[in-house]
Amino acid sequence: MPTTPRRAAFGSGIRDIAPILIGVFPFGIIAGVAAVEAGLGTLQAIAASQIVFAGASQLATMDLIARGAAPIVIVATALVINSRFVVYGAALAPHLRGLSPLQTAFGAYLLTDEAFAVSNHRFARETLDLPTRSAYYLGAGLALWTTWQVSSVIGVIVGGGVPPEWSLDFAIPLVFLVLAFAAIHDRGTRVAAVAAALAAAATAELPLNLGLLVAAAFGIAAGLLAERRR
Repeated sequence: MPTTPRRAAFGSGIRDIAPILIGVFPFGIIAGVAAVEAGLGTLQAIAASQIVFAGASQLATMDLIARGAAPIVIVATALVINSRFVVYGAALAPHLRGLSPLQTAFGAYLLTDEAFAVSNHRFARETLDLPTRSAYYLGAGLALWTTWQVSSVIGVIVGGGVPPEWSLDFAIPLVFLVLAFAAIHDRGTRVAAVAAALAAAATAELPLNLGLLVAAAFGIAAGLLAERRR
């Protein structure tokens, strides 16, 4: 069977995101373990990864559930952490405009830091038609979704039996470091990265994970200022 442009783009999306999945896999295991340690049942823990499908907010909310936080605090924390996807969606919208409402909704569900990073990079440097762009994004998004579901289920099954000396926590910063380095390509993004890193370090102790939002705001502002001065 001959390879169509859409099929080739779908495969390219999988290949481009594949290196990042090495770090996502242990990240997903940690999320599954965290759900069990927070007191969720097996089905609830598995459903959390399928419904929420957002690693950073899953870990934060599971920590709050384990601490007995109020539901409003848990929901607000997830919304704050996931607010960055509004920016991601706005950035990808011009490239995927023209999809049906159902396709758009499914694309929004698959949106992650990693899928956004590889797709935005590909769309910025190549001129592709809408079916090819959507196929590429679908390949990247589904590859990560599958990896996340499999790894989180493993975490749920393993539960608290992961030896502490494995130190799987390294996977979380590793994934985001890979994404950050891939996105830093000019003076504006370098300034934004440094500003965001400094702001994140200074606000790490803020409640409700607000440091993430503050750091993002500082990074965006610094990057825009650097671009205007140039």
